Amino acid sequence: MRSLELVRAWPVDAAAVGVAATGVGAVGAAPVGGTGRLSTVGVVGLADRPFRWASVTKPVIALAILVAIEEGTLALDTEAGPPGSTVAHLLAHASGLAVDEPRPITTPGTRRIYSNSGYEILGEVLADRSGLPLEEYVTEGVLRPLGMAGTTFGPPSAARSGETGANPPGPAAAGLCGTLTDLLVLAGEWWSPSLISPETRNRAVTTAYAGLAGVLPGFGRFDPCDWGLGVEVKGAKAPHWSGPATSATTFGHFGRSGAFVWIDPDVGVACAGLSDRPFGPWALEAWPRLSEAVLTELAVDRTTPPSSGPDLQV
Repeated sequence: MRSLELVRAWPVDAAAVGVAATGVGAVGAAPVGGTGRLSTVGVVGLADRPFRWASVTKPVIALAILVAIEEGTLALDTEAGPPGSTVAHLLAHASGLAVDEPRPITTPGTRRIYSNSGYEILGEVLADRSGLPLEEYVTEGVLRPLGMAGTTFGPPSAARSGETGANPPGPAAAGLCGTLTDLLVLAGEWWSPSLISPETRNRAVTTAYAGLAGVLPGFGRFDPCDWGLGVEVKGAKAPHWSGPATSATTFGHFGRSGAFVWIDPDVGVACAGLSDRPFGPWALEAWPRLSEAVLTELAVDRTTPPSSGPDLQV
């Protein structure tokens, strides 16, 4: 894909970016609602090199929680976190917990406060209820069934750049290190699930506790600040890291490590990227520009069969 050539100009030492899509013809004619399968249509960089995912770990943890819910191990209304909070509140960053401390700063369900500590509590609850360590449950319940063999907990020391603060996030909030190949698999699972029911997936990508105001890290305060159960929902946020060209129903996540994945269900397109440079002003410019170029190119070129082409060294 020509649009992926933009990645070569990113101020990073290494990156891998890929695009997946479903349907044929113009982008607007693509299937909606998670029908069909996503296929990789373009990759730049080393797709099988592991990078740190940081907070892109959270959609994986959320899938594990949703698997546990369908198995009957947990429920969305299981009490977890501060008084009045549930598993659903924690998944949707609506528990009232502070960002990096298990300390409530408001009543559950009243504000959208992005909370790494909330996901650490989710990991503890999942381990306690399942009787398995978090890493084992996630590996056996999500990573292995999806064939994500290149993704593991505990990144190599060289991949730890970007962890800051007195209380750096733990494994449930930011512990995965993996490949672009696997991140595109994850996008495909969120598009058309095999581990959970379509009904559960649809609920997860729909705004939970609608109308809550909050702060999207790196972008500022929004009212409302939409979020689903484990993934951010774009909604009316502007500016947005997925750019102005993606639809309001776009959902996904980005991480402090310079990782991102978004899925636009209105057009059947996903884009994922990993890099060795932490999120910052460079990403605020580069990611939206790439998203717009990808969607523009696909709107023109999807009338012909896609070709992934060779992986390219950035």
